Amino acid sequence: MPFVNVHKKFMESKQLITIEVAYALPNEQVILSIEVDDGCLVEDAIKRSGILEKYPQIDLSTDKVGIFGKMCKLNAKLKHKDRIEIYRKLIADPKESRRQKAELEKKKKAAEKAKG
Repeated sequence: MPFVNVHKKFMESKQLITIEVAYALPNEQVILSIEVDDGCLVEDAIKRSGILEKYPQIDLSTDKVGIFGKMCKLNAKLKHKDRIEIYRKLIADPKESRRQKAELEKKKKAAEKAKG
């Protein structure tokens, strides 16, 4: 039964790594530190962290995730000290917001110029 012994040694040598799961709301942010098996997948780590129970609005089928600001897939393998970030959906298009802000500033300057 040498195969059983090899398998047992492999299972015993499995390493734990420490990772973080981060999620931010406009007025709150949470970073959970957990230990997972080396080579754990992003989706598994998110589920193990308990963050989905704390923030039920997170939907892994639609919300994007990343590791240290770089988008990744849910089946990406984690390394020691990785930080998974769960991204919320955008409320407004950033380009449109900048355009509207610039237009408002332009109107404000024109009004000030007309006054005086």
